[in-house]
Amino acid sequence: MSGPSDIASSPACLWQVGATLGEGVLWDAASAQVWFVDIKGRRVHRCDAEGTNRQSWDAPGQVSFIVRADDGGMVCSLDDGLYRFHEQTGAFAPLLAVEAEVPGNRFNDGHVDADGALWFGSMDDAEKQPTGVLYRFDGSKAERRDGGYVITNGPALSPDGRTLYHTDTLEKRTYAFDRAADGSLSNKRPFVELKDGGYPDGMAVDAEGCVWIATFGGWRIDRFDAQGRKIGEVRFPCANVTKLAFGGEDLRTVYATTARKGLSNEELAAQPLAGGLFSFRVETPGLPQRLLRLEK
Repeated sequence: MSGPSDIASSPACLWQVGATLGEGVLWDAASAQVWFVDIKGRRVHRCDAEGTNRQSWDAPGQVSFIVRADDGGMVCSLDDGLYRFHEQTGAFAPLLAVEAEVPGNRFNDGHVDADGALWFGSMDDAEKQPTGVLYRFDGSKAERRDGGYVITNGPALSPDGRTLYHTDTLEKRTYAFDRAADGSLSNKRPFVELKDGGYPDGMAVDAEGCVWIATFGGWRIDRFDAQGRKIGEVRFPCANVTKLAFGGEDLRTVYATTARKGLSNEELAAQPLAGGLFSFRVETPGLPQRLLRLEK
């Protein structure tokens, strides 16, 4: 297995924002900006590629991810569904109600595939009941694709789009599915079972088809080949690493969010960068982040 120096530089903190639960990091190539959210802090953050020119907005609920749409706007999740976010005014406008009838649930991770469909998961906000569902939003409707999760995470797709990866965080297991051209899933199977400490969180796939998985409580991001073998890791100066995105002009800069959630006062004192936005450089570029295709 390769060591950290073989696959990446050491992570540097770009923005010591102190997020309670940093998540949803997005590289917006058109503007060369990084977006991310603080779910429990109910905030949306944006900065440039170097972590400067920062701006933050308050959200009216738990915002768990944010993506760029094909009309130039932004779409995010709040507690009861999908919303348009207007960065000029900071306003949130309802787009689609999802699980509004399940008040104990919130949404977690999201990813746009090469066809412009949004894959996202719900979860029990108390992190106890298996009420989480994996959805596919095609620009007009959200359809259930899998369920039975306490905490959903991921999702991400292989370079050819034929394999979807999705994580059951509390079970410490990431699954692989066959993804058909119409977006249906089949052949659910274990891909990786985390045994090195921590819980698998958000992920991203690189151009070689390797899957990078952030670990909450594990102090690192792991890299797995397409067969699920661990081939490298990147160590962090804080325990809770939550999500990563490949960015920069060459897609070889990784941006990663972290969290202060669950850390004691003593742990927070020992981890002053917890909750910050980090970046590091890698040898293998990632895949471009796609635009959400909205029904016109």
